[in-house]
This record gives sequence, structure tokens and C-alpha cells, in this order.
Amino acid sequence: MPKEFMDEYQPLLIKGIKDTKQPTFPHRSLLLAVCAACIGGTFQYGYNVSVINAPTMFVHNFINQTWSDRYQSDISDHVLTLLWSAIVSIFTVGGLIGVTIGGTMSMMLGRKGALLANNIFAIFAALLMGLSYPTGYFELLIAGRLFCGINAGIGLCVQPLYLGEIAPTSLRGAMGTGTSIFITGGILSGQVIGLKELLGREEQWHLLLATTCVPAIMQLLILPWFPESPRYLLIDKGDDARCKKALAQLHGAAGCISEWEEIEKERNNFVGFKAKKPWELFYDPTIRWQLLTILLLNAAQQLNGINAIYFYADYLFKQAGIPSEKIPYVTIGTGACECVTALTCGLLIDRLGRKVLIAGGYTLMSICCVLITLTLTFQEANPIVPYLSMACVFAFILSFGLGPGGVTNILTAELFTQSTRPAAYIISGSLNWFSFFFIGLAFPFIVIGLQQYCFLVFLVICALVATYICLAVPETKNKTFLEIENAFQSNNHKKVNGVDGAGAILLSTSI
Repeated sequence: MPKEFMDEYQPLLIKGIKDTKQPTFPHRSLLLAVCAACIGGTFQYGYNVSVINAPTMFVHNFINQTWSDRYQSDISDHVLTLLWSAIVSIFTVGGLIGVTIGGTMSMMLGRKGALLANNIFAIFAALLMGLSYPTGYFELLIAGRLFCGINAGIGLCVQPLYLGEIAPTSLRGAMGTGTSIFITGGILSGQVIGLKELLGREEQWHLLLATTCVPAIMQLLILPWFPESPRYLLIDKGDDARCKKALAQLHGAAGCISEWEEIEKERNNFVGFKAKKPWELFYDPTIRWQLLTILLLNAAQQLNGINAIYFYADYLFKQAGIPSEKIPYVTIGTGACECVTALTCGLLIDRLGRKVLIAGGYTLMSICCVLITLTLTFQEANPIVPYLSMACVFAFILSFGLGPGGVTNILTAELFTQSTRPAAYIISGSLNWFSFFFIGLAFPFIVIGLQQYCFLVFLVICALVATYICLAVPETKNKTFLEIENAFQSNNHKKVNGVDGAGAILLSTSI
């Protein structure tokens, strides 16, 4: 044990607190740090995904009027559709840009520094979108949505990295679910604020889009009170003093000693080695299965059918007899449902483990795909069938939130060590955004071509991913980052004492 900690906490040690004692509940400062990181991080992603839906018709009217005033002619339907598609889809382009620079920012500015700097993009985006209506320039909406995407891309890359590095091993899963909890919270918030009773009226749509600056300002006010990632401070910067101070603030006196020893052990394994570039991961055979796993999981997160569910939700609600004007309120129910499951995932993940939740989630989604296909096919057979379809929609959302939605980002953090983790987030994030963009382009054609049978495509994807997880992915619950890497090498019949991706000898451990 480091002498500095021994001297400071000797009275606690005398009382019988062991170095290996694992916390059962997060320290208050750690919980607040997670909230401070998430409010301006993945919350922004969820918020900007959903908030654009409410003012759709109002933006159409604005573009129509602006075009008419500018060119003294009516805009064609084709051009209007093209402009609206640009406003919506440019968000994914920005996200792809953001994730490619997020890893670099996290290494240059630190995890906390990158999160704080990222708020500049959100504030600038809010300014552009807020000024679009008063100035009469719909081009500002496109630019604003681009910066929203950059902000979301950086947040999705850096925030899970920060959460995975500040959490103790025993609570890393629960803390990591802050990513999905705040994404779903952002989606729900965007749905609520977009109601006509709040900012969902025509004269206020530009203010609605400009509210993306509120979470950014909140993070700028709150996050500076919390420390940088201790792993970044010790392993990347070699700053022992600040690392110890950060651990004491985040974990308290009883929890910081074992965390220090774990981080120091990892540093000793990677002494003298720098963080890897993204392309270097593809040439490293010792992390091939980790890389394949996160590529598969991040692609499946967008291609598993969750977008189809939201597409069909309005149709199913109408079939069940819900009036069109009430559907936005029912849609809020789907957002609340996903938010509750994300919270449930956070409570269960360190008890049941990552593998059980994500494999079980994809299995349940596979079953839901079959049931949804059947209920959509026989929609007119019986008055009760539309209600069964609605139940299947909520079951699918519950299954997604409980497994893939909550666990995927955590596994990306856990399957890599300090030298490869930022590059892994760049790769996984880029694939996630590319899949998001692809499904946005291809999904309408899939629905038109296959109609209700499109869910059979998603059935195949969900079933294959569930099978791969059961066969190839080891459980990571309560394991250190080095133990997880050893588990992958052991599962693939590699020598435990082989050289890892940075050239350091891995410590042997029982799996």
C-alpha cells in the first residue's frame, strides 16, 4: 500500500477496513460527478434526436415562407423534402465528425476537459438555430444541426470513457448505465418540451430547438467542481498527487485505496507505452476478439429494429383507436418506458452481469420480432390484435433498454485497457453513427419492400447477436480491465502470459 494512504487512513485500517473492500453504493461525490458528466453529454444526444420531431410542420412552413419571400416563387415538394432531410440527417454527419475527434480531445484535454470544451458546439448550435427564424435563413438550421451532431458525437465518445474510468470495479456497470439513462432521459425531455402546452407551438419552434444550450450551460457550471479521471491522471499524465486527490473525492477514504492499487497495477503493465491510434487496433491480433465484439454490438444497436418500432408506433396507436391528437402523449409513454428500463438496467447490471442482460435482451427482442410480425399480419382478424401489437411494441422497447441499450457502451469501456480504450471508442462510435446514417437511408425502402415482414430481418440480426454473445463474450462483472483482457485471451486459447496490445506482460488471473 502506498505510504501516503497508509499514514492518512491508518485509523480506518485499525478498525478492520480492508484494502479489498468493495463499495456497495456509490459515494455521493461519484454519483454527482456522473450526473454532471451526463447532463451535457449523452443527454444532449437523446434530446436532439427527439426534439426535432415536434416542430416538423412548423419548419416546413418556415422554409416555404422564406423561399417564397426570397425567390418570389413557391418551393417544390422535392426541394422541400430535400431541405428537411438535410436538416434531420446532417445531425448524423456531425455525429460522425464528433466521434472521430472525441478520442483525440480526450487524450489532449483529458476526459473532463473534453466534456467541458464540447459545450462550445452546443451553445453555438443553439445560437444558430435560435436566430434562423428571426433572420429568415433556413440554412442556419442545417448548420446548427451539424454542430448539434458534433456535440453529440463527442459526448457519446468521451462521456462513457469518463464514467468507466471514475467508477470502482464493483460499481462500473451501474455507473456506466448513466450513459443510457441520460440518453433516454434526453429523449423523454425532448418529447415533453415539444408538447404544444410548452414550446411546441408554431411561434416558439426556434426557441424549442435553441434549448439545447440549457444542458450545456448546466454542465459548464457543475462539472468543474469534480475531478478529472484518476486513470487518465496517473496512467496518461503520471500525476500521482492529483490522482490520489481525485480518488479521495470520488470514492471517499474507505474506497480509494484499492482503486489506487488497481490503477497503479495497470500503469505498471503499460509503462513506457503511448495510447494507440484507431487503425493500429486492426493490426493487433491480441485484441482482435474485443474489437470484433464492439463492432458487432455497436452496429447491431442501430440495426436491431428499434427504429422500426418507433416508425410503426404511430400506426399501431391509430389502429388501436387512439385519436391522432393524443398520439404525442402516448408516444411520451414509450420514452418513459425506455427511461424506466434504463434505470432498471442500472440496478441489475452489477448483480446479474453484462452477459445475461445483453444476451437476454436480444433474445427477448427476437421473440418480439416474431410476435410483431404475426400481429401486424393479422391486424384485422380480431379487435384485440391491435392492442396485442401495442403490447409487443412496449415489450420490444423494454427488452432493448434492459439489454442492448444499457450494456453496449459499458462493454466498449470494459473490453479495452488504457492504451487502447480511446481508439476503441473512436472506432465503435464511428460505426454506430455510420449505422445510424445507413438505417436512416435504407429503412424506408426496407419497410416499403417488406412491410410488416421487415421484422424478420431484425429477427435474424437479434438472434445472431444473442448467439455470438453467449458463445464468444466472457462475463466482465467485477473484473479489472486486465482480468477482462486475460479472459478474452483464455477463451480464445491464447497464452495468459502473452504480450498484450501495448507490449506489456499481462498478469495471470483466475477466470
